[in-house]
Amino acid sequence: MVRIRNCSDLEGLRRTIVEGRDQKKPCIAVCSGTGCQAYECEKVTEAFLSELERNKLKKRVDVRRTGCRGFCQRGPITVVYPEGIFYQRVRSEDAKEIVFETILNKRIVDRLLYTDPSSGQKFVYEKDVPFYNKQIRILLGNNAFVDATKIEDYIAIGGYSALAKVLSEMKPEQVIDVIKRSGLRGRGGAGFPTADKWESCKRARGDVKYVICNADEGDPGAYMNRSLLEGNPHSIIEGMIIGAYAIGSNEGYVYVRHEYPLAVKNLTIALGQAKEYGFLGKDILGTSFGFDVKIRRGGGAFVCGESTALMASIEGKVGEPRAKYVHTTEKGLWNRPSNLNNVETWANVPLIILKGRDWFSGIGTKKSKGTKIFSLVGKINNTGLVEVPMGITLREIIYDIGGGIPDGKEFKAVQTGGPSGGCIPEKLLSLPVDFEKLTEVGSMMGSGGMIVMDESTCMVDVAKYFLNFLLEESCGKCAPCREGIKRMLEITTDISSGRGDAEGLKLLEELATVVKDFSLCGLGQTASNPVLSTVHYFRDEYEAHLNGKCPAGVCKALIEYFIHEDKCNGCGLCRKNCPQNAITGEPKKPHAIVSEKCIKCGICHESCKFEAIAIT
Repeated sequence: MVRIRNCSDLEGLRRTIVEGRDQKKPCIAVCSGTGCQAYECEKVTEAFLSELERNKLKKRVDVRRTGCRGFCQRGPITVVYPEGIFYQRVRSEDAKEIVFETILNKRIVDRLLYTDPSSGQKFVYEKDVPFYNKQIRILLGNNAFVDATKIEDYIAIGGYSALAKVLSEMKPEQVIDVIKRSGLRGRGGAGFPTADKWESCKRARGDVKYVICNADEGDPGAYMNRSLLEGNPHSIIEGMIIGAYAIGSNEGYVYVRHEYPLAVKNLTIALGQAKEYGFLGKDILGTSFGFDVKIRRGGGAFVCGESTALMASIEGKVGEPRAKYVHTTEKGLWNRPSNLNNVETWANVPLIILKGRDWFSGIGTKKSKGTKIFSLVGKINNTGLVEVPMGITLREIIYDIGGGIPDGKEFKAVQTGGPSGGCIPEKLLSLPVDFEKLTEVGSMMGSGGMIVMDESTCMVDVAKYFLNFLLEESCGKCAPCREGIKRMLEITTDISSGRGDAEGLKLLEELATVVKDFSLCGLGQTASNPVLSTVHYFRDEYEAHLNGKCPAGVCKALIEYFIHEDKCNGCGLCRKNCPQNAITGEPKKPHAIVSEKCIKCGICHESCKFEAIAIT
């Protein structure tokens, strides 16, 4: 370990690391994010190490554990460098073949290549895989070259050079000016200009100021922040140090949700290394500036993603929001000036300093600059993390990157912004994705969740699901949120159960507006979005429910299962799987469903191989 005492030391170390590495040396990079961990990527890595040892290649070939590569559905992903050969769904038993064929004999293992489901074309190189074609991976792209537990990897790609530039060449005001002119806006949801917040905190009175990273990513299906923390934690740390210098802070916190053990593990290692190398602590890079970071783990409360609730939680109090007229940049954590940005925002800061404000502002739209990472999940062929330029259309994300809707079904809606986001219909798929445009159509950017829905999705059920989630996660402090969400859930439940009426639908819209306008914090103020957007764009579905029908065949009280006699060959599979013995019939003769016994679980429908069971 070498303690970096000045900028020359850092540049010298970086050169030593880079020059000491053979760029032509083969490297097997295995995605080791949480998603690939679930597919036993550790066993894959160990199998490669074992196979290289067996072939006496351990000194001639590197094996690197990397962060998330984005294409999570195809994990574990293994890329062989320097060629960039892309292998997907690799298992430990494949290691022997890859080493023998690709490493030793320079041949491609054809069966492990990605095959595009629509064209049938196979792709050898990562750069050619359609999933990546329209992405601009300025943040996620570095995951490929970094082992999160090795600070040397981060330094080799220019890590901490932005910090060195700031401390040696720039005054705090200049740093803030660069961030302001870059157009960077907060990636945590509201899109507030980052530099304005920094400036406000810098001006605030107080000798003690805090810099905080919000990694309490609570949206269902969202894991952008987790993947950045897991894969490249030093980028967040460097961003926070730069922000602290600009603001005049000497103490920081990373607030991580409890469910992110790998992120906490890698971040803890990175903080220890940063301190050993002299990037944290006193007299950073030989200057009088000092800064330290501590980790605080959340207790799993969604509302603690809200800034004031998060700060209350760090203080050891119940995570409840407070009124917004007291700004956290003036009185935040322990009633002192505090600056809070999320993981993705902090990770952008070093890149902006190094590459310049014009580089960053040249990506995106007039008011929304740079890229945004989205968690693309739901009824879509290619699930995973996508990093795209602001201004890309929803259609490009869903069809060009996401590969469209599986099983030949029709697209119905996409929800952006997590449980408090809105559902956007097909007619708006050409909508450019930026802060303003999403808000205009009744949704929001949020932290970056994007859930795709197909024709089998009931929009009333979607609204009900998210209302139930938000009711559970509401702190209950203010009446509009506490009582309003509860009542909205009751009305949507009545509608989905066949007990709704036109007056109830009208009341639902009125309540949604009241909750939106009078709630204390962002949770309540956006809780109505799923209701208002689904009623606005899918009113016909609500009205169908009022008339006793669920068009998507989801709401149990409004559907019936029956068997087409002309399609049923009496195989008996449905009868065998029915948990209620609600299906009768003799072998090789058409069967029938006894409606009085049927609990509408759908097992028979899923079991039938002849499409003989229908829903009406």
